[in-house]
Amino acid sequence: MSASTSGGYVIRAIRPDDWPRVKQLRLDALRDPIAHLAFLETYEEAEARADAFWQDRAVGSGEGSTAARQFIAEAPDGTWAGSVTVLIEEAGTKDWAGLAVERRQGHVVGVYVRPEHRGNGLIKALLDAGVEWARDRDAERVRLLVHADNERAQGAYRKAGFVPSGVIVPFFKDASQDELEFVLEWPS
Repeated sequence: MSASTSGGYVIRAIRPDDWPRVKQLRLDALRDPIAHLAFLETYEEAEARADAFWQDRAVGSGEGSTAARQFIAEAPDGTWAGSVTVLIEEAGTKDWAGLAVERRQGHVVGVYVRPEHRGNGLIKALLDAGVEWARDRDAERVRLLVHADNERAQGAYRKAGFVPSGVIVPFFKDASQDELEFVLEWPS
């Protein structure tokens, strides 16, 4: 997918040589007072990773990868304003939580928009790019998990066309809390 623009931002897939910026955006997200809850790792864990990890991540989810794609929103001044990653999950496998994957689908992870860029539709533009990429890879739907108490994120996902599926999974950091699956499906 080539770069597209949305409100002055360029939405594009990361490139392998973007790895230092991929790392920095992730570290910034993990320091965010709200957003860090949605990530599987802590700031300290991410910061301790070797450069080779970030280089591999930029290759594995960058332009040319068919298994995952990370999209960034680049502001007119060159700042990376946000990011969304979509993983392709194959039917007949299990996802990271051990749940059966019943059909080929995209799984949105790593959603982050810097606070100063929130509220302007940027998250929808990023999600639209990820959904388009998944559809181009014959995914039958795209899904994501969101904390049951994160109403702001749920609202943003609804605006992007995602709806609750009814699937509830224990929150990976605290099994006494729940995450809700939201999906975006299209006619087959």
